[in-house]
Amino acid sequence: MGYEPQKDFGTPASRSSDMVTLTIDGRDVTVPAGTSVMRAAAEAGGEIPKLCATDNVKAFGSCRLCLVEVEGMRGTPASCTTPVMPGMKVKTQTPKLDKLRRGVMELYISDHPLDCLTCSANNDCELQDQAANVGLRDVRYGYEGANHLGKAKDESNPYFAFDSSKCIVCSRCVRACDEVQGTFALTVDGRGFASVISAGQKEDNFLGSECVSCGACVQACPTAALNEKSVIEIGKPERSVLTTCAYCGVGCTFRAEMRGEQLVRMIPNKDGKANHGHSCVKGRFAWGYANHADRILKPMIREKIDQPWREVSWDEAIGFAAAKIQAIKAESGPRALGGITSSRCTNEETFLVQKLIRAGFGANNVDTCARVCHSPTGFGLSNAFGTSAGTQDFDSVEDVDVFIVIGANPTDAHPVFGSRMKQRLRQGAKMIVIDPRKIDLVKSAHIQADHHLPLQPGTNVAVLTSLAHVIVTEGLADEAFIRERCDWDEYQDWARFVSDAKHSPEFLEPVTKVPAQTVREAARLYATGGNGAIYYGLGVTEHSQGSSTVMAIANLAMCTGNIGRRGVGVNPLRGQNNVQGACDMGSFPHELSGYRHISNADARALFEADWGVTLDAEPGLRIPNMLDAALDGSFRAIYIQGEDILQSDPDTHHVAAGLAAMDCVIVHDLFLNETANYAHVFLPGSTFLEKDGTFTNAERRIQPVQQVMEPANGYADWQITQMLANAIGCDWNYGHPSEILAEIARLTPTFSGVTWERVVSGEPLQWPVNEKAPQGSPIMHVDGFVRGKGKFMVTEYVPTDERTGPRFPLLLTTGRILSQYNVGAQTRRTGNQVWHDEDILEMHPTDAENRGLKTGDFARLASRSGETTLRVLVTEKVAPGVVYTTFHHPSTQANVVTTDNSDWATNCPEYKVTAVQVTPSNGPSEWQTEYADLTAMARRIETMEPAE
Repeated sequence: MGYEPQKDFGTPASRSSDMVTLTIDGRDVTVPAGTSVMRAAAEAGGEIPKLCATDNVKAFGSCRLCLVEVEGMRGTPASCTTPVMPGMKVKTQTPKLDKLRRGVMELYISDHPLDCLTCSANNDCELQDQAANVGLRDVRYGYEGANHLGKAKDESNPYFAFDSSKCIVCSRCVRACDEVQGTFALTVDGRGFASVISAGQKEDNFLGSECVSCGACVQACPTAALNEKSVIEIGKPERSVLTTCAYCGVGCTFRAEMRGEQLVRMIPNKDGKANHGHSCVKGRFAWGYANHADRILKPMIREKIDQPWREVSWDEAIGFAAAKIQAIKAESGPRALGGITSSRCTNEETFLVQKLIRAGFGANNVDTCARVCHSPTGFGLSNAFGTSAGTQDFDSVEDVDVFIVIGANPTDAHPVFGSRMKQRLRQGAKMIVIDPRKIDLVKSAHIQADHHLPLQPGTNVAVLTSLAHVIVTEGLADEAFIRERCDWDEYQDWARFVSDAKHSPEFLEPVTKVPAQTVREAARLYATGGNGAIYYGLGVTEHSQGSSTVMAIANLAMCTGNIGRRGVGVNPLRGQNNVQGACDMGSFPHELSGYRHISNADARALFEADWGVTLDAEPGLRIPNMLDAALDGSFRAIYIQGEDILQSDPDTHHVAAGLAAMDCVIVHDLFLNETANYAHVFLPGSTFLEKDGTFTNAERRIQPVQQVMEPANGYADWQITQMLANAIGCDWNYGHPSEILAEIARLTPTFSGVTWERVVSGEPLQWPVNEKAPQGSPIMHVDGFVRGKGKFMVTEYVPTDERTGPRFPLLLTTGRILSQYNVGAQTRRTGNQVWHDEDILEMHPTDAENRGLKTGDFARLASRSGETTLRVLVTEKVAPGVVYTTFHHPSTQANVVTTDNSDWATNCPEYKVTAVQVTPSNGPSEWQTEYADLTAMARRIETMEPAE
């Protein structure tokens, strides 16, 4: 594939359905009403010179390069700000225009260094291209340079540099920061030739500013003023491959731009249905982990976990693992074996892992990270609606009138979608935030929520029931929708329940800590404010009442009629790139792909016929049950692909004990992670850049992952799983992931219309894709719920078993930060470390003062389960009595203090509510010191002897 930049049409597309025909340079052109003359010319195959215009921001009309002549119109209007009119006759190339454009370009060039041959943007520079387009051959004005402005070069950001001497002050970067990202970090200082782009005050730089390094400004810059350091170092790319980001569940698509085998840059795909040409710091820049020195590229084995690792060949490693598995199976039966699939890997790889465990190992002991994040989503939504996924596509956000964001922090955890939310808020939508913390959506530059409900952690169900109480008792429910689409008798039972005085905001205020009047105002806004959409995250699911909260959210949407059309719905914001896909592929112990219960004889027969095996009809063990069974000796071997359960799962001591009790732990990953401290076999994994396959994002969109470079370890992950399967007696002969996808489609009703060819051609496919919905299903439950009638469920508030008291008077809740991702295995090995190199404990000033703590002090964080030490940040983002931290760094391992409490229906851990005490500390906890010693011992490697 050659390198061809994506076409820039100059101005955004019009959404009008009315069409207008005009004549441009003698050719008839038909475009939607509201289209600019510039875009109309581009869509017809022409090109009008431009510098300040680009199609991801609104027209600006400042550079005066795009002038045209229009019959009957005075002067030479800017084509970017001139809308098309029926019968309009436009000329884009005339002697008069040529002269004007050359004059304009001459002024730009006069303030720009003519060092094209040594410039990093040589042959990739719009200024250079447009100078050629207008035929500029001479410059009459001398260049004085921009260094006198005092901010010549800013290299503070780890990923890009700003050279103001190359800047033409077209304002594209400023507008991209405002309109696309919504951060407003950039501005233009000064006037005329003295004007310059600034990231804040004169003394500020890009790193210290409010810039979130999303890359929108770099993407918008037409010169080398803003340029990736990787381009400066490596040079212009020569080819590109379309692929999908492997970070969060938004599912941004990118053009991976290559020079030979080197990845030069990741450019967000303008045609990406989830991101529309935008990106965040992680997807855009934090891909360097793929080449990090810590990456393990050779298989390793050891008999005992206190021994050093020994590098071996692939054959020896696979043979060693297979022998262990077969011996344990012979001694203890298939139910002593199990595995964990990865939400980082492709659908095809995940499908093979669960197939290996069910068909190869012979039991259903398979689980995935959704167990510890969104398993209540699957349970709650499938009960209420009949499907266990979000109801809307991301574009639906454009029609939302009232947002409820509960237990989610989109600007940090799902930043590209968070930017779209901010755009919609600035257009006039309303926002209700239900969260113990003041997240950015509560109040930040240029946006503010209408209501913030700072609830006590653990009281989600009580808050949602009190919102429902107001809607029902004040007659705000949508009775027509309920009678038509839901079970009326069940609704009446539920309505009686929520109408009880003990569920009123006033009665529950002492429990939730949310002022009753705020609850009432928020409920009225959601019920009467137009299209209402609920977006939620792990702050909903990671509770002992996670499933109840999801059901309560579904109740709220149904009772107000906010389901089944654009701009409404119930939308879980999935954390990992393919956690939706991992669930779809049958990664739970009780479900085959497509969410069919393992006890369903017809579903099982379908797989048995295809796979040529007999499947166990009994659901297998969940992750916590596997660890419990390991401690009692009945579960002995586990295959873990792309998941670090020691750092990410709750109650670290319990996880460590369970892993240490097993006879064979196989870790298949990129790095020697924390779980690998307890492993006997390490199989080096491949990154998303080194494989083909598909990911499914939070809106059920199935998107292509395409190989950009050869796997540094020698194999894609699906090939490694296939080698292990064949070593234990399976006869698999897949030659490409497209063959696995064909098997998925054959066995999974929601995927029956999905093919590799359709995916890579760019078709927008959101499951279900089948005979009923051959083009996919952007909006779910349009004409009726999948289950038939929507089901209202009574959700009684049951306080968590985790209580504060004299010993542990504070409540700890946890979350993510923008620059780091999950357990940090990837992002900690990139330039993102500059923003967040340790986990920090946020405390309210009152709580900090009571303990003699100030920002920067070390503090001991202790619970009934364990203790750790970390630095304090004193902030009013958290309420009194609540503390908050992230879980990105293994040196802290916040989960050493979390408990084994979990959701009543799914075992999803209660990460968000832990009773703790915080006291001053002068160093690491005893556990941290012991763990550092264990890690150093567990990562010793004896390298392979070179072959004779």
